[in-house]
Amino acid sequence: MSRPAAAPESPGIDPEDLRRDAEALGLVLPPAAMRHLLAYLALLRKWNAAYNLTAVRDPAQMRVQHLADCLAAVGPLRRQVGTERRLRILDVGSGGGLPGVVLAIVEPAWDVSCIDTVGKKAAFVRQVAGELALPNLHAVHARVESLAGSPFDVITARAFASLPDLVRLTRPLLAPGGLWMAMKGRRPDDEIAALPADIDVFHVEPLGVPGLHAERCLIWMRPR
Repeated sequence: MSRPAAAPESPGIDPEDLRRDAEALGLVLPPAAMRHLLAYLALLRKWNAAYNLTAVRDPAQMRVQHLADCLAAVGPLRRQVGTERRLRILDVGSGGGLPGVVLAIVEPAWDVSCIDTVGKKAAFVRQVAGELALPNLHAVHARVESLAGSPFDVITARAFASLPDLVRLTRPLLAPGGLWMAMKGRRPDDEIAALPADIDVFHVEPLGVPGLHAERCLIWMRPR
């Protein structure tokens, strides 16, 4: 697949706004991570013109609804799994790489695979990994139920499916002692109630996303 010829130039946002978002979330982003996040947003805007990766077009809204929203999961994930060992993370239905690309940029110790059934979206994530020199970011063009190989310590999804479907499709890919981190809007009580009896929802964590006036939460799950 050909890609837009021009390299990313500007994400169309003030870097200070992104820094303030991170600080509001309790994150101190090193300069390299800031540069990579801004370059990722610039690439997302450029590719979006041709491949419709996201319905959000305004740069400021992309910063809030995509970058800040995904950055909000970094602190909670660090608290759950730590940063001392190299974790394998699977981002299911990753689309344009959310949250997988953001996680890979912010925490180099996490080895992140972004899987999507749409080839152009996987191609975009592959391009991001190449242009930003992120050896811990991988793109997979496949259906998740067909994926094989080493299991993952964390399986996450932001806009993929219901909780029961996420668990059903990815359970064979979860490593012993692993967990699911599902990013949701309002607390999905109906989905939680429909989960298999042997799945433990051990934490429903409300998230506050700077600039986003909407409910957000993380659903943490693991096999009993």
